This record gives sequence, structure tokens and C-alpha cells, in this order.
Amino acid sequence: MNQQTLSAPLRYPSPSAILEVLHPITWFPPMWAFGCGVVSSGEPIFEQWLLVLVGIFFAGPLMCGTSQVVNDWYDRHVDAINEPNRPIPSGRIPGRWGLYLSLIWTTVSLLLAYVLGPWVFGAALLGMAIAWAYSAPPFRFKGNGWWGNLAAGISYEGLAWFTGATIMIGGAMPEWPILALALLYSIGAHGIMTLNDFKAIEGDVQMNVRSLPVQLGVDGAARVACLVMGLPQAVVIAMLYSWDKPAHAIAVGVVLLIQIGLMIRFLGSPRERATWFSGLGVSVYVTGMMISAFAVRSLG
Repeated sequence: MNQQTLSAPLRYPSPSAILEVLHPITWFPPMWAFGCGVVSSGEPIFEQWLLVLVGIFFAGPLMCGTSQVVNDWYDRHVDAINEPNRPIPSGRIPGRWGLYLSLIWTTVSLLLAYVLGPWVFGAALLGMAIAWAYSAPPFRFKGNGWWGNLAAGISYEGLAWFTGATIMIGGAMPEWPILALALLYSIGAHGIMTLNDFKAIEGDVQMNVRSLPVQLGVDGAARVACLVMGLPQAVVIAMLYSWDKPAHAIAVGVVLLIQIGLMIRFLGSPRERATWFSGLGVSVYVTGMMISAFAVRSLG
């Protein structure tokens, strides 16, 4: 080892590079689902505003942020070819700092989850296991559209919804209607995740990523995405009627009809309109989530 090596300064990632690898734009879905959980709990929100803010930070920048850093670290070799300007392949996050940040964010997230209660800690452990298994070998769920999209849907919607509800009720297990809604909207999110796969079909084929468009073809994957999005919402509507919430059921029905109209146009040209449908359809989808959360809030 020469003197130049010994005197070489340590290299650390810049704050802007760290923020970029955390992908703030991806934080909205789990933060919104957490908010749905908060609303569905039926507890007074403004009296616990600080706890709500902590939970939003936990669901977004910490839990979702961790999954993004882990994903970028294990995709660094592919990104070096396809997107060399991203923080890790470009060297703006140097050396093994991508891995170090993944471990740091995982640790901080689990420590906060432990403070928030045993059910939150359990959900966080499951969420972290999914986040690492989604991107890291040997599991690498993202390599198969069926498993990867399900894992993402459960993490982004179901676990976040569950966490929001259980935090508000003092760390207890939420009632089954809350759990049912969280599960149904998690399943529907599988279809949403499939929409993101239409823009990378050629790359997925080259990298042996078995996304649903690769496995089923463009038209087949588009039909599956629409069915998987729509059927859970139909079940939600039926459940709302059974809970004597006809106004909420009608509202979610209107939300679903709007999506069906968008789906018809999407199915006419799936590859070209996937991004368009994702932008509009998902916005409508999450509106139905909040309507359902308010319906459960007022049960009893």
C-alpha cells in the first residue's frame, strides 16, 4: 500500500445522493395506505397528531425508503448498463455505501417499530423481510411478476394500512373489517404493480425477469392487471353493503366504474397507455381506499 493510498480521503455519499436513492416519489402509496389505516381505526386523529406524523414518517421515508435503497443496491449492475447516472452506478454513492445505507435504514426502521408496539414491530419485521427478499438473492421476488407484485402490494398497501390502524388503537390488533379491507386493497395493488412492467419488456426479456407481460404477453398481462384491480373492489362493495353502508358502497362503485372506463381504453393499446392508466387509474383506486376507510370508521 503506497503513501497516496494511505492518505486518500474517505468518500461518503452526499445528502442529495442519499435522498435520490431513497426515491421520495415512491413514498406516497404506503403513506396514503397508512392514512387509510389511521382513518379506519375510528380514533380521534387530531388528538394524536404527533403519533400520526411519526407513523407517516415511518411508513414513507423509513420503511419504503429502505426497500428502495435495497432495490438499488442489488440492481446496481443492471443500472450500470441501463441507467448509469443513478446514484450507485454513477459513484455518487461510492463503494459499498449502498449496502451500508440499506442496513442503517433497516435498523432505524425496526428500532422505531419496536417503540411503536409489538404488532407494529411484527408488521415491520415482515415488511423488511419482504423488502430484502424482493430484491436480494436467493429469493429475488422481483424476478417473477406473480410473486414480486404480490410482495409489493402487501408491503405498500396492506402492512401500511395495518400499521396505521394498530398505532391508533394503542398497539392492539385491529378488528377484522379493517384487516379485510387492507388485504383486499393489497391484492388489487398487484394489478397496479403490473402496469409498471409494460415499459421494460425488452429489458426484462434480456435480464430474464419474468414479469407478467413477459409471461402472458402484452394483452394477457393487461387483462390480468385489470381483473386483479377490479375484483377486490367489487368484493369491497359487497362487504360495505353487508355492513349497512350503502352510501359508501355506491361511492366505491362509482370509483370502480370510472376505473372500468379507463380500463377499456387501456386494453385497446396496453403498452402505449400503461403509464397513462397508471397515473389516472391509480389516483381513482386510492380514492376508493379512503372512502372504504371512512366506512369502517363509522361502523357501529
